[in-house]
Amino acid sequence: MSKQLEVGAVTVPGRVWIAPMTGVSDLPFRETATRLGASYVATEMVACAEFARGRPDVVRRAAVGEGLPLMVVQLVGRDPEHMAHGARLAAEAGAEIIDLNFGCPAKEVTAGAASGSALMREPDLAEALVAAAVQAVDVPVTVKMRLGWDDASRNAPDIAARAEAVGARAITVHGRTRCQFYKGEADWSAVAAVKNAVSVPVLVNGDITDADSARRALEQSGADGVMIGRGVYGRPWIAQAIEAALDGRDFIEPEADERLAIVLTHFRRSLAFYGERLGLKMFRKHLASYIEAAPWPESAEARRQARASLCRIEDPAVLEVALADLWLAGGRMAA
Repeated sequence: MSKQLEVGAVTVPGRVWIAPMTGVSDLPFRETATRLGASYVATEMVACAEFARGRPDVVRRAAVGEGLPLMVVQLVGRDPEHMAHGARLAAEAGAEIIDLNFGCPAKEVTAGAASGSALMREPDLAEALVAAAVQAVDVPVTVKMRLGWDDASRNAPDIAARAEAVGARAITVHGRTRCQFYKGEADWSAVAAVKNAVSVPVLVNGDITDADSARRALEQSGADGVMIGRGVYGRPWIAQAIEAALDGRDFIEPEADERLAIVLTHFRRSLAFYGERLGLKMFRKHLASYIEAAPWPESAEARRQARASLCRIEDPAVLEVALADLWLAGGRMAA
């Protein structure tokens, strides 16, 4: 049985979590990953100011979604009052865990409103934001952060301790600074200082793509679990695969026909959620990832051609036929 993590009063039935990812972890993706065994899949980050302006029914549909066994909403912002209001709306919409984003390195997030990983430079404000969210809701509040703004200010242990002191129930740390963005390698060993600074569960994040990297990240960080980001692209079953490996259980990677069924189900969820035109457009980023992650075509040029060809198709029915042709032909080649 998978190791459980206790996040306040909420039990997460697994230690392999899927990160909130803008443009990726929409409701159709979260439904797909959850049905494939993921125990924790967060929403895309939701700006508190925008969340506060949304109608409750819009918030419920776009940010949370009905029927998932665990609903996790990630909020981003820098105004404690907005953060509290956003947290209340998220909880009213069904969120069982609310995660605060202190880790996004994107310039459009860190500039201007100066939120996301820019908060690593403002520990007092970061603490105030956690306190505001915790005081506003009865559900657990967690924080996702980086090691610091840059190598000269790796202050994640301090901010994590401050967050726990005002009520945060879990901490996730990406093993890079903001100034690294996604360059170089994640420093999993640096996350150990955060683990030593708090008593709540700590998740290690960054460059975790398979069972081997998950084991090494856990060993070097001493963390209680791992969070997968880019490693889930085109492989929404990867959390279950890593969970099984960590527990010493067997897991068989989906073969061609199974992958096709996963892709088609995800595609149809996207069409149902967004409508045919937008659903097709929104699915293309996932389609490109599915092709890239498949064990066929073997050459990079063939993959590029397959992506280009399929992502130009405008008719959902035609795309389904083309997908079947690609996947089943690939399965025969692999056999």
